[in-house]
Amino acid sequence: MITKKGITASPGVAIGSVLVLDTEEYRIPRRTIDVVQLPGQIRNLDAALEASRQEVSELRMAAARKLGDETAVIFDFHEQFISDPKLRDGVVALIEKHHYTAAFAFGQVMNQRQRQFQDIPDPYLKERVRDLFDIEKRVLRHVLGRAREDMTRLTEPVIIVANDITPSQAILLDRQHTLGFAINVGGQTSHTSIIARMLGIPAVVALNDITADVAGGELLVVDGTNGIVVANPDKETIARYEEQRRNYERFAGKLRALRDEPAITRDGVPIQLLANIEVPQEAEHAFESGAEGIGLYRTELLFLATPRIPSEEEQYEAFRKVAQAADGKPVIIRTIDLGADKLSPAMGPQHDHNPVLGLRSLRYCLLHLDMFKMHLRAILRASVEGDVRIMFPMISSVMELRQAKATLADVMEDLEEEGIPFRRDIPIGMMVETPAAALLSTTFTREAAFLSIGTNDLTQYTLAVDRANERVAHLYSAHNPAVLKLIHQVIRAAHRRKVAVSLCGEMAGTAIYCQLLLGLGLQSMSMAPADIPSIKRVIRATTMEHCQMIARKVMQFDADRQVLNYLRDEFRGLDPEDQS
Repeated sequence: MITKKGITASPGVAIGSVLVLDTEEYRIPRRTIDVVQLPGQIRNLDAALEASRQEVSELRMAAARKLGDETAVIFDFHEQFISDPKLRDGVVALIEKHHYTAAFAFGQVMNQRQRQFQDIPDPYLKERVRDLFDIEKRVLRHVLGRAREDMTRLTEPVIIVANDITPSQAILLDRQHTLGFAINVGGQTSHTSIIARMLGIPAVVALNDITADVAGGELLVVDGTNGIVVANPDKETIARYEEQRRNYERFAGKLRALRDEPAITRDGVPIQLLANIEVPQEAEHAFESGAEGIGLYRTELLFLATPRIPSEEEQYEAFRKVAQAADGKPVIIRTIDLGADKLSPAMGPQHDHNPVLGLRSLRYCLLHLDMFKMHLRAILRASVEGDVRIMFPMISSVMELRQAKATLADVMEDLEEEGIPFRRDIPIGMMVETPAAALLSTTFTREAAFLSIGTNDLTQYTLAVDRANERVAHLYSAHNPAVLKLIHQVIRAAHRRKVAVSLCGEMAGTAIYCQLLLGLGLQSMSMAPADIPSIKRVIRATTMEHCQMIARKVMQFDADRQVLNYLRDEFRGLDPEDQS
């Protein structure tokens, strides 16, 4: 039994069989076979090793012809490794002793070799781990007959174990059979974490090397609430987590009962709870969870789920469906936020040395005006279907916002000339997710109809912490006093100018922050649909006066640990069952 601690990404408990994904998405089940099948598995292994060796030899010769002998040398290690009799002997021993399939036995041996290389202090040899991953994929392609797991149609419930899951992979997953996620990399606000919460799937990230510690078919527990995974749990551990899962489901049932109750504090202050969505199909779930509107529609998933740029008509249909599902409730559509870790195949190769600070989001759109204008046309056309609003992301200067608005005005003129209906007075807002935007919030209140604070990026840029990097994830905290001061500054600036302000980062859906945010003056929040009931529960149990007292106290602290400890104490003292 192996227990690993990571970062909680999505709450809940999942218990199930492992499906390990590499970049080729192969599934290697742990399966034993009859004695009579052993010779066939060994023959399959030998054929796969020989085919892989020949393949690498051809690659080496081709590389020598095209790029020279020095470049071709990188394939020498591959060829020698595959040809090593010790590799074959180790795999055959597992097949004969444990009756494993060739694929599973080869994966076990490669996992052991990879761990050995990772422990070598020499940087050059340690770097060869990447070569081992490549070799493993190559041989498994032949062992499995080049079969690939269809991730959209899984045949049984599984827990996905991977180095990372891209947004496009997550969207295509068979949700009915995906029990949980256990991921090597990432942090609480990485896109894998965000998507897991959106889907309501238990997940733990920043596990470092979980893909090397487990094999396909093994039993795994994912405790998303406490950020723990347990591989090959014993009977007592399974029983304990089964009970924890039942308790969580009972609690979730109580929260669902709040769906139709108003989000109003005990002293009568109403709070607007909106939902973040990634794809149109989630809109219905959002309103079933009690959302009063869509506070953040992340449109880039339309671009990530396809190798080409979606047409204007495809985008229009997606936006129209959300507007119609909202039935008059507000729908805030954020324009495309591509770049950094959200790379569409249609974007072509990106060469930013630091993608998080590079050509991303609105910057990318303003350099690709044809694509951006088509995107804006689709939004404007859908605006006649309901209360649609436009929000521009990643603003860091007033000129950027003015350029975006000018581009929108150009698109409006084109639609008018073509006689295509749209909402001329569509509200135009912006996200505040850079320190520059927060510091200039007073200026921006004269330019935007509404502001939405994106604490995920605001935190990473304020603290200079890559929110998707598990090695510095412990330094990422939305409750850092510097971040809180910026949030407070934006809220005050908006209130002074009577401009609507909301918060749509993952902080909004984290119950421990709820009273603090209300005390800072926030009366509108947007979050994953699954988080709405728990936030509503806190709102209905507190008073605005008490929240303001919490905020005054917190703003006196100078360390994030002080803030967190105080908020935890206040949260524990809150009795959500007491509605008197």
